[in-house]
Amino acid sequence: MELANRVKTLTPSSTLAITAKAKELKQQGHDVIALGAGEPDFNTPGPILVAAEKAMNEGKTKYTPSGGIVELKQAIVNKFQKDNQLNYTKEQIIVTTGAKHALYTLFQVLLNEGDEVIIPAPYWVSYPEQVKLAGGTPVFIPAKEENQFKLTPQELEAAITRKTKAIIINSPSNPTGMMYNKDELKQLGDICLKHDLLIVSDEIYEKLIYSGEDHVSIAQLSPELKAQTVIINGVSKSHSMTGWRIGYAVGPNEIIKAMTSLASHSTSNPTSIAQYAALAAYQMDDSFNEEMKGVFSHRLERLYQLLTELPGVSCVKPEGAFYLFPNVQEAVRKSGFSNVDDWAKALLEEEKVALIPGSGFGAPNNVRLSYATSMEALEEAAKRIKHFILHYKKA
Repeated sequence: MELANRVKTLTPSSTLAITAKAKELKQQGHDVIALGAGEPDFNTPGPILVAAEKAMNEGKTKYTPSGGIVELKQAIVNKFQKDNQLNYTKEQIIVTTGAKHALYTLFQVLLNEGDEVIIPAPYWVSYPEQVKLAGGTPVFIPAKEENQFKLTPQELEAAITRKTKAIIINSPSNPTGMMYNKDELKQLGDICLKHDLLIVSDEIYEKLIYSGEDHVSIAQLSPELKAQTVIINGVSKSHSMTGWRIGYAVGPNEIIKAMTSLASHSTSNPTSIAQYAALAAYQMDDSFNEEMKGVFSHRLERLYQLLTELPGVSCVKPEGAFYLFPNVQEAVRKSGFSNVDDWAKALLEEEKVALIPGSGFGAPNNVRLSYATSMEALEEAAKRIKHFILHYKKA
């Protein structure tokens, strides 16, 4: 049977091969340190678990409105007023089965065949695939390390064509951890207004910032930018709820209405119990998030120090999320490899450390390391990587 053309264009996830090999080695009894995790290593807070159990006991296990329960939408309205000084109505919100599904649904209702979406690289691996599945064309702009992996206004202007329909801004970023400040967003926003581009602002890591700077949403900067922005967010990272699959999109009524109609024919609705759990998450104070941020900040400082001491490795210090994205090109070359993917595979086989090659993120000279694991594991991983760099030579 012939598969649909749309799935033939998909690029396999860069994490799959490394993750599968790491699991295989673990099953064989090897002490594997996996630094590929894209989720906090904290359990979901107790009040959220209690709320989920309460919802089940009260029979809240049936269908809900496709766009999410009213109570959760109101909590999201309140969150934006409190955290971002942005006023939205419940009609401008759709609750989805994770932030990834919010992005997928958005591109499905937004893009026609051949429409271009600008994606700064490095990028989260699913952005280009979702654009392609909607019939769009991803247009990559390499963001330079010397610019802290941030897109410049000049680079954005040069990439825009008559087919450009949208741009994705991810701040703080996966995989780099970089973050745009207010002035940088304003400059990019002015260009988007000039060319009538929709801004897709992925803010899923907004609660995990360690630089002391405040998170800024581009929608905050002017009513015009707010009207041209769809914000993607969720509780996965902020409340350690990756498996609960609750995200949301917030933006212009027409877009949200279309997304809700599409969702009604795909998922019907996000899981009812998980919605009530997310409601409880947004009714909590900030103590859990502050605790998690403190732990992550401590790990970041230590792992960044260890990485920058490694020969042939350089690293832009991230401001948010829970990833480091070092350039290992020189270390790879000295070990006799022609590319980072083969180097990372050998590192896993020889030293049992699993990193994610940067090729899947549009940055083939880098690797992504998650510090969402224990300090002990991070320090041991750094030792093993150092030993590999100093002693391993490809035959």
